[in-house]
Amino acid sequence: MVTVDLNCDLGESFGAWRMGDDDALLPLITTANVACGFHAGDPQTMLATCRAAAALGVTVAAHPGYRDLVGFGRRDIAMAPDALRADLLYQVSALAGLAVTAGTAVRALKPHGALYNRAAVDPVTAAVVAEVGAERGLPVLGLAGSAMEHACAAAGTPFIAEAFVDRGYRPDGTLAPRGEPGAVLTEASAVAARAVRMVREGRVEAVDGTALSVRVQSLCVHSDTPGAVAIARAVRDALLEAGITVQAAA
Repeated sequence: MVTVDLNCDLGESFGAWRMGDDDALLPLITTANVACGFHAGDPQTMLATCRAAAALGVTVAAHPGYRDLVGFGRRDIAMAPDALRADLLYQVSALAGLAVTAGTAVRALKPHGALYNRAAVDPVTAAVVAEVGAERGLPVLGLAGSAMEHACAAAGTPFIAEAFVDRGYRPDGTLAPRGEPGAVLTEASAVAARAVRMVREGRVEAVDGTALSVRVQSLCVHSDTPGAVAIARAVRDALLEAGITVQAAA
């Protein structure tokens, strides 16, 4: 039986600012990566998202990022390892406490945005993420073959290989920066077909047409991608029609 997790970054509203249609997305996914308040989210949103996930049997993952509300965590910030470790522990611990109140638990860790991208290529940042995962007993979601995977192996932290259905890849296997042509994919049927190929064939086409090999245990749909709900629904339906079981990886 072929299985794959379908994850989505949620809980990213902040105060009066609304981001994404969490209510429509939650029934379509198996893992909710919940923002922890530094790049997006606030305590009330975090608690509500955990409660909604618990009611639907959706796994909760911590989604910490840089302290960057203005930039939505997508601006790269150089941090000393000790400072980054403390920030990550603070965010994960806050969500873990709220998750318990909501009747669930944090079961995985996925860095957000610029932190994710830096940890994919920078061994020092990756080591901090892996160590926090180990300390909290959480598997880490990240790009297969990246610095994050190598750091998790060194730290003894379980690793979940992730691929992005709605984001373009560079020929080196990293994500194309937002704003570049082909970096964000919005056509639901094309994204769904891409997702099935990723899982069934372990292949994806880079923005320049290069054929890349991908190892996939979890597929990500971004909640702020235009048409995210239609994309998530199309991806889930296509996976099921292809005989692929959609279930949480952690």
